[in-house]
Amino acid sequence: MVIPALLIFVVFGVVPLLGVLLLSFAQWDGLGPISLAGLSNWRTVLNDPGLPHTVLVTFEVMILSWLVQTPLSLLLGVFLAGRQRYRALLAVLYFIPLLLSSAAIAITYKALLDPNFGLGAGLKIGFLTQDWLGNSNLALGVVIFVVSWQFIPFHSLIYQGGVRQIPATMYEAASIDGAGRIRQFFSITVPQLKYTIITSSTLMVVGSLTFFDLIFVLTAGGPGDATRVLALDMYKRGFQANLMGPASVIAVLLVLLGLALALLLRRLGGSTTASQQEGA
Repeated sequence: MVIPALLIFVVFGVVPLLGVLLLSFAQWDGLGPISLAGLSNWRTVLNDPGLPHTVLVTFEVMILSWLVQTPLSLLLGVFLAGRQRYRALLAVLYFIPLLLSSAAIAITYKALLDPNFGLGAGLKIGFLTQDWLGNSNLALGVVIFVVSWQFIPFHSLIYQGGVRQIPATMYEAASIDGAGRIRQFFSITVPQLKYTIITSSTLMVVGSLTFFDLIFVLTAGGPGDATRVLALDMYKRGFQANLMGPASVIAVLLVLLGLALALLLRRLGGSTTASQQEGA
């Protein structure tokens, strides 16, 4: 019964990955013949003076989006796991951003933040009429905000499921001992969600390496290279400059980086047995 799933994984996962790895040692413009290039693609990419900045921006997006999404997702997940009267309706409303296309979200925010015809100009609010996407510092902040707005609902669902696995008797015992809700949150909820936090953080961190469509539509990597992440750099090299070899090098680097981060977070999470006992 495992063979069909294994075949699908090999055909759509392993084979393309091996193809990209081989292509990183070749020259190809996407249409013509493929010729071997040895390590020239790797030397070109690794010696590119713009690569450190692109890697830095990628990690900035990763870390800052994690810092924004994790606490908000945790708080929303705990709230949605309660017994509020309108909890089901609120859960549906919170989930709507995740159902929307990243490109559509980027187009919408790009229009809303336009300093001349956007929301700020329409409502005569000076703060919103700034050149949000033309200033390098503001543009990066906008990317972090939009990414967090879209993916917080998904991680809230993960935390909601984790909270519901915590035995109610723990909270009852804490209440008898006189612990308030804030004390219960930090002494019971957060420690019990350790492995859920690791799982959510892994999806968040590894997923941030693949941010492309939203950034491409929203800022196109600008202003300048202020929001040029590795995934966007790969696209520009491969499909705009027709340099599939260097683009494949970026793709391999993304895979290796994602694998290293996932293994690191898994190591921080401890044993699998403990995670299963928690129910995350």
